[in-house]
Parts: sequence; structure tokens; C-alpha cells
Amino acid sequence: MGNTPLAWAACNGYWEVVRLLLDRGDIEPDKPSGDGQTPLLLAACKGHAGVVKMLLDRDEIDPDMPGEDGQTPLLLAARNGCAGVVKILLGRDDIDPNKSGERGQTPLSLAACNRHEGVVELLLERDDIEPNKSDERGRTPLWWVIYNGHKGVVRLLLCRDDIKPDGPDEGGRTPLRLAALHRHEEGVRLLLGRDDVDPNKADGRGCTPLW
Repeated sequence: MGNTPLAWAACNGYWEVVRLLLDRGDIEPDKPSGDGQTPLLLAACKGHAGVVKMLLDRDEIDPDMPGEDGQTPLLLAARNGCAGVVKILLGRDDIDPNKSGERGQTPLSLAACNRHEGVVELLLERDDIEPNKSDERGRTPLWWVIYNGHKGVVRLLLCRDDIKPDGPDEGGRTPLRLAALHRHEEGVRLLLGRDDVDPNKADGRGCTPLW
């Protein structure tokens, strides 16, 4: 499968083995496996913060390099709710917190989609975060969290001054339309309490939230 000893150790969180291997002068710390996964990607995906920190101490490591599927370490950590790894990665100046993956989803939209409230908080603390950045189908972080019905994350996003709560996806479905469709009463209440949400906005098929 093309996995190196370092890749296996990083994937399983064996930080002592990682340290021993990194002490060698002939190790390639950023060498990808057969499926394009670097040791950093594997450690970030699994939430092994100690291993991630050790790998990032190496100058050869690119902390924002994606795998063959377009997923960066930050995207994987955000998707899986690995708050410790997300915090370490966000502490780097060479990390782009808005960098999207193959389907256009950002770390914020992945964290929101999977209801990882702590990770969403960490990302929203960044001044350079783009809370309205949509994926390839026009779905924003707010759209995703409404879709999955997590009121804590909905509140976090709606507290932002720069949030656009009425942005539709490619099918014209707004977060309010989606909340009504999926019976998320709390989401409907929160959205209707805003002046910048149109309660009569129809989707591409002419269906309003009330419909």
C-alpha cells in the first residue's frame, strides 16, 4: 500500500516511534503513502495532537499540503472534530483556514456539518475566517448546520456580524426553507428573529418556507 514506517506510527499515534524515526537524518517526513496520505495527514485525521506537533517542527513539512483527495490536515481535523489538532494547525502562519477541499467545503463548513461545536468556535475566533464561503453546490456553513439541526452551532454562526443568513444553495433553498423542511423548530425561530431573512423567499421550484 506504500505506507512508510513513519506513516504507520503517525496514523496510530505512536509518538515515541515517530520521535525515533524523525531523529534519523535520512527520513522523509512528508513522503506520501500509496493513496497520497502524508504522515501529517494521517495524524491529523486521527486527532494525534502530539504527533502533529512533532511533525510540524520539521522544516520540510508543508502543513497545508492536501492529499490526492484534496483534503488538507486542517480539513480532516475539522471534519473529525479533532479540536486539539485544529488548535495547533491554526497557530501556524502558513495555514489558510478557508482553504477548501475537492468539493469546495471549507474547514468551517465541515465542522458545522458534523456538529463539532468546539471546532467551530476555534475557527470563528480567527479574524480571517470567511463564514459565508460556499461549496460547489452553494451550501454555506450555516446551510450545513441547519441541514443537520445543531442549534448550538447555529447560534454561534448567527452571532457573527458578517453572516448572511438568507443565502440559497444552487437549488434556491435558503437556511430557513431547509429548517422548515426538516422540522428544526429552533432554527426556524432563530432565523425568523432576524431582519435580514426573507420568510417568503421561494426555492427553485417555487416552494416557500411556509409551503
